[in-house]
Amino acid sequence: MRICATLILGLMTFGCDEEAGGDPVVDPVVLQADQAVPDAAVDAAVDATLPDAAPGGEPTYTARLDLPEAPFNYANPEVPEHFRVETMFFHDQRAVMDEDNTPANNPITDAGATLGRVLFYDKNLSANRTVACASCHKAEHGFSDDQVLSEGFEGGLTHRHSMGLTNARFYRQGGFFWDQRAETLEAQVLMPFQDEVEMGMTLETLVARVDAGDYYPALFEAAFGDADVTSERISAALAQFVRSLFSAGSKYDQGRAMVENRGTFFPNFTDEENAGKALFVQPPPRGGFACFICHQGEAFIAQDVSNNGLDADFSLDRGYGGVTNNIRDGAKFKVPSLRNVALRAPYMHDGRFATLEEVIDHYSEGIQPNPNLGAPFGVVNGQATRINMSAAQKSALIAFLNTLTDMDMVNDPKFADPFVAE
Repeated sequence: MRICATLILGLMTFGCDEEAGGDPVVDPVVLQADQAVPDAAVDAAVDATLPDAAPGGEPTYTARLDLPEAPFNYANPEVPEHFRVETMFFHDQRAVMDEDNTPANNPITDAGATLGRVLFYDKNLSANRTVACASCHKAEHGFSDDQVLSEGFEGGLTHRHSMGLTNARFYRQGGFFWDQRAETLEAQVLMPFQDEVEMGMTLETLVARVDAGDYYPALFEAAFGDADVTSERISAALAQFVRSLFSAGSKYDQGRAMVENRGTFFPNFTDEENAGKALFVQPPPRGGFACFICHQGEAFIAQDVSNNGLDADFSLDRGYGGVTNNIRDGAKFKVPSLRNVALRAPYMHDGRFATLEEVIDHYSEGIQPNPNLGAPFGVVNGQATRINMSAAQKSALIAFLNTLTDMDMVNDPKFADPFVAE
């Protein structure tokens, strides 16, 4: 189906950083063994959606974009001082900015992230033009999905729940997906396009589809110095946009800026919110639950995979163990940032918990005795340790987690859909 509309680029003055110009050097994308590879039949299905295509080629298509005359600031967001320091020296806590996984060969630029934003929201980049990256990572849901499993281009369901993307740049390990099968964000962003359930493309059809969009030449030229479309450039721009999804404007951040240490009383918090914060950030000897072990630092993100006792049998979903084939990694999963967690229901890699209340109940009395169970939990005589929180403690923890919601970030126009509905 041909899309007829008008491209709004106007007097856009995308700056091209000379030092960052040219093609970024990114690792080649290698599909993992469990990554579905589209075949010729899927490519034929793509062709079938293009009845007006010239023989052997994609038709030119247009869309109407609402982009500012000068690009938004993606490269240099305001970074609060508490992202630059660490005041709680427990369990490998480090300053947030020291956890940045941005590679030297793909720094965030305003023009690059602008291109990435368009690619992120462009439904033309799925086989039948029905879904985009944003279909499974919705801004209003913390760039996650409100469905247990996300729906692909032909209505099929993804294998796992869509992970939130807020502050993804601060996972220094660099592994992406719940099982970390993508070693870098640059590799990860291309995999959903090639998945037979999610978007049904190949890298070749993806490049051809992008090349056919008449709004892309100016965007690629602004980002990379010329209009040449390659999968490496698509990868680099998308990774820049995802890393730009930066959250530091929550009620928590406002309170943190008022004090020297995140373990102290926040003047802008209610008594219940401060009580929940203390339970979260303090170790058991100080009356807390040591939640910081898996949700570290000011980004509240773990720097390794972990098993949180969802199931006693780790063969139900091998997680990271399915990538390493190491039994000790069975049912270990990446731990996403808790920023905007209140917007991201349902929860866990399989979306099994519908509410934060259910999540807290799990950590209180639902931990299963999995042999790979991570700290601070453990197995004694075949039984998993239990925290057994009181109702007041559960309520306080949830009140604290709600302070991590950053509506300024969620509603920021620079992260919104740039396509204008006709």
